[in-house]
Amino acid sequence: MTQTTTSRYLFDISHVDFDRPQGTMDLVHRVNPHRGHMVQLSGVAWWNDQRAVGWRDIRDDEFWVAGHIPGRPLFPGVLMIEAAAQLSSFVQLIPNIEDPNPKFLGFTRCDDAVFRGQVVPGDRLVLLSDLVKRNNRRFISRCQGFVGDQLAYEVTVTGMIF
Repeated sequence: MTQTTTSRYLFDISHVDFDRPQGTMDLVHRVNPHRGHMVQLSGVAWWNDQRAVGWRDIRDDEFWVAGHIPGRPLFPGVLMIEAAAQLSSFVQLIPNIEDPNPKFLGFTRCDDAVFRGQVVPGDRLVLLSDLVKRNNRRFISRCQGFVGDQLAYEVTVTGMIF
């Protein structure tokens, strides 16, 4: 994925190798509690203590396809935001993966959501999460989603430890 003049990445992702992801779905399930239809990540390609790059492969057999614009299914914006929240939570929780009393992060807020492109079955939605602020109970991350080199959406998500 290369940066173009039509989109601006939150950070450089040229080093990310989606063919050799750091986080498999087994690891995603160990870190995030979501299951079934609510899993909104297909993997985490790369992360450090503040940033992450993940992806969500959009399939034509998903629960929302038949009803979200019949004949022209569009991946719902609320699920795009949920995918951003899940990736952001992953970054916050992964350092404590061996903790016998794992923390639960709840999604408490989204701000500045802007949808700039459509996401449809067959697309790979590449997700970026960049930590803005963190304290003992709360984190704020700026997030983006791309299809190819086109920005599909951006949002700021806030999560809290419960």
